[in-house]
Amino acid sequence: MCGITGWINLKRSDSNDGAEAVLHSMCERIVHRGPDSEGLWLDDTVALGMRRLSIIDLHTGDQPVFNCDRSVVVMMNGELYNYREVRSELEAKGHKFTTKSDTEILPHLYEEHGDALLEHVNGMYAFSLWDSRRKKLIIARDRFGEKPLYYGVFEDKLIWASELKAILAHPAVKPELDLDAFRHYVSFDYVPAPMSIFKGIQKLPAAHVLTVENGEATTRRYWDLNWSADTPVRMSVASTRTSSNDRDSFAGGTGDADKSVRAPSLRAKAEELRDLLSDAVRMRLVSDVPLGILLSGGIDSSTVAALSVQHATERVKTFSIGFEEDSFDESKYARQVARHLNTEHYEDKLSAATAGDLISEIGTWLDEPMSDGSLIPTYLLARFVRKHVTVALGGDGGDELFAGYPMYYAHTVAANYLAIPSILRRGLIEPVVNALPVSTKNMSFDYKAKRFVRAANYDAVTRHHSWFGSFSIDQHNELFSKDVLAQTDADIYRGVREIVGRSDAKNVIEQMQYADINFYLAEDILTKVDRAAMAVSLETRAPFLDPRVGQFAASIPVEYKLKGKSGKVILKEAMRELLPQDILHRPKKGFGIPIAEWLKGRLNPLMHDMLALESLKQQGLFNPHYVQRLITEHETGRASHHKELWTLLVFQLWSDRFLG
Repeated sequence: MCGITGWINLKRSDSNDGAEAVLHSMCERIVHRGPDSEGLWLDDTVALGMRRLSIIDLHTGDQPVFNCDRSVVVMMNGELYNYREVRSELEAKGHKFTTKSDTEILPHLYEEHGDALLEHVNGMYAFSLWDSRRKKLIIARDRFGEKPLYYGVFEDKLIWASELKAILAHPAVKPELDLDAFRHYVSFDYVPAPMSIFKGIQKLPAAHVLTVENGEATTRRYWDLNWSADTPVRMSVASTRTSSNDRDSFAGGTGDADKSVRAPSLRAKAEELRDLLSDAVRMRLVSDVPLGILLSGGIDSSTVAALSVQHATERVKTFSIGFEEDSFDESKYARQVARHLNTEHYEDKLSAATAGDLISEIGTWLDEPMSDGSLIPTYLLARFVRKHVTVALGGDGGDELFAGYPMYYAHTVAANYLAIPSILRRGLIEPVVNALPVSTKNMSFDYKAKRFVRAANYDAVTRHHSWFGSFSIDQHNELFSKDVLAQTDADIYRGVREIVGRSDAKNVIEQMQYADINFYLAEDILTKVDRAAMAVSLETRAPFLDPRVGQFAASIPVEYKLKGKSGKVILKEAMRELLPQDILHRPKKGFGIPIAEWLKGRLNPLMHDMLALESLKQQGLFNPHYVQRLITEHETGRASHHKELWTLLVFQLWSDRFLG
């Protein structure tokens, strides 16, 4: 685990005289990602930098790494889980290695396969590769977006980094708010790729590679999920059980020999899933430093813990965090799983005071605004875990791949709801729902019901993101100033529709899964975990995001994932012999904090300070009177606007640090 940064001169006349000090200062901005060592490499065209957190090959694993004649140089952030198998194959073909690190397979894979090298790796990564002979740069991001990568062109230099703050350290870069990205943020709760919050800087989307050659930069998608029901999921070079004929398995193609097997039983597919997940966990347990499991007590993290126990050579360590607010607390379920699996369990308790004290620090470790309410407890959990281990496995990805979110079922409910005559919906049902008493409990009935009816009439993409996010598209005209509205595009969901439209997902459930995998998972969930963990130099790994597991999930019938309102059907079947039944079938509870109460209590002074009427007028981004109305209605209990107000508060905290 590391952080990378660098740049390439797009004009041959440019040079890198005096560039080492600049590169070093950029690396210093991401020292939290890699406190163990720094690597710098420069020639007349490129500058490559990185900070290293030592996980694999503690003694000879520093970067950069090279091919045999040192004409190809690589810097990487992440882990390549199948590096031992790949290295053995490369050595059999005559390649020589000088370290035991996973990163070193990349320059040799490039020598062997060129731009197709990514088809042969299974991992989480963002890397930069420089071919000094061809004057060609390749930077790439892993298939699901576990590792971040930003880039932008300034003064004829393409500059990139794992975090925005490293790019901002380059003297050519001047931070400026991207108003379109800003509008996306208030509805998505994050800035979706390929945008970033800064004008001129983009995120490289998950499963994309950027190539620079002859001064021209191009991007392409190198991998995607195939939702065809008869797509086989074959073992690959990622596993020690790989067949030599299955080296192209990440492509997700369909062979004639596979078509004879149709619609296997749920039980048979569940056993196949358990085998895939078991192998994915096994690969992610490789570490030269202490390792543990993030255990919430939900089915995803409990699955990872159970399979880890099967593979571990010593007693597994598990970690959870509890909450004083009962409707937010899951710690009793984590303890139950830990007892069932006989793990060495560690638990911390989150108090309102502890979490509240951290909120003003958000801008120090988030360089883009993100209003996911679980950010604070995720950071506190990471900080607690880091006292004991350096690597932690978690259950991220299970909800998106196996339809675990209640919003997926809500689309079925919406179809039935819209069949009711509009005169009844608007004249009777909606007024009754909107009159429900306001509760501040986690995912209360009134909160879910009000959000449901508010968005039910939208198209599927808008509806889905309105259920997930903060401000609905209808609120934008009231929220933003006239200047912001005049300078921006109102269709904030166009990018989602375009990506969903290009997929072969066959129904609204799979289409929304695909949207979430590309947006919510990559740019919210994984970004949150990466920033919170990297802030304390903790590496996190997600076995559910093994590409074999992802392709398996896409290829199975939708009813194996969602049946009625029960999600993760096949995962529950796969784990029924390894986990307690009440863990498998308990209702989903989000990993959040009691923001609604805090905005009335300990966070109330901060909210009034950051969202003061005169300050908003001077800032010129929002309609101050509309914001004040939201505050008043929330404080008096007329409505719960906690998501909207939290989203605004996080933006102001971020803006205060990065825009001044």
